Amino acid sequence: MPLQLGGFGKIFAAVPPAKLLLAVPGAHTTGAYGYYATLALGSALALFLYPHSLTGILSASSGHAIRRNAALLPGYSFMLGLLALVGFFALAAGVASLPEFADGFKQFGASFAVPALFLHSFPSWFVGIAFAAVGIGALVPAAIMSIAAANLYTRNIHREFINPNPTNKQESQIAKWVSLIVKFGAVVFIVFVPTQFAIYLQLLGGILIIQTLPSVMLGVYTRWFNDWALFAGWAVGIAAGTAMFLAVNSPNYPLTIGGFSFPGYTALYTVILNLVVAVVLTPVFNAMRSGAAPVDATVAADYRA
Repeated sequence: MPLQLGGFGKIFAAVPPAKLLLAVPGAHTTGAYGYYATLALGSALALFLYPHSLTGILSASSGHAIRRNAALLPGYSFMLGLLALVGFFALAAGVASLPEFADGFKQFGASFAVPALFLHSFPSWFVGIAFAAVGIGALVPAAIMSIAAANLYTRNIHREFINPNPTNKQESQIAKWVSLIVKFGAVVFIVFVPTQFAIYLQLLGGILIIQTLPSVMLGVYTRWFNDWALFAGWAVGIAAGTAMFLAVNSPNYPLTIGGFSFPGYTALYTVILNLVVAVVLTPVFNAMRSGAAPVDATVAADYRA
């Protein structure tokens, strides 16, 4: 594509500066700079808390496999950055103004830019390969997510409340059915629910999942925090994050302190609130506790794969 479009110099020259650079913040605000920085940090903190991420880690063949894949993650992130350039290619190619793609843009909006770019740049046989790759790129993470949902159900709901002692075959069969139901539900959601709702749910998911960070991360290193204090912090973070998201219909919340605005990722703001609540309430709940505090029964060998 860069060869067809005259090289990267012409591509970047054709892209409006507003789409290449963050807007310079005005007075008394961090503007887009603050939101970009907090979004990057909050997303990184939440990434490995998602059930489908944990499924990949817990199903790894060994600790070495996890370390090897973690070492390759920067390369994967770099490839994602290259993928973002495809949007710039579409702008430089001017596919939005081509009459043959007018109906597609009218129906799908900006989401049609990359398919239009493929149709404009490649022969028909390669367009089929490219579209198949896009489809596979969507189906693989969807399958992993449905498997993670099935594992969560079988281990945390079915075994706890329905059948405490299933056989391995029964547990596997239940997980398969739940995975299929989740996939079917996802298709129904996408077909019959407005797309904007699906986007909102994804954005809200990052705000909600990061509230488990204090319990998961700090629980690995210390038993100082009271269990109920961590639960209270989680509940406050969930409630505050949901309220802030609904107030602006966006994960970008303009936090204002002393007349200065700090637009930022709601997930990062609320997880800080979550942690503060847990720290403040831990001594309170410890003082109310009767009997000895629970003892950490793990040993050093438990932390070696």
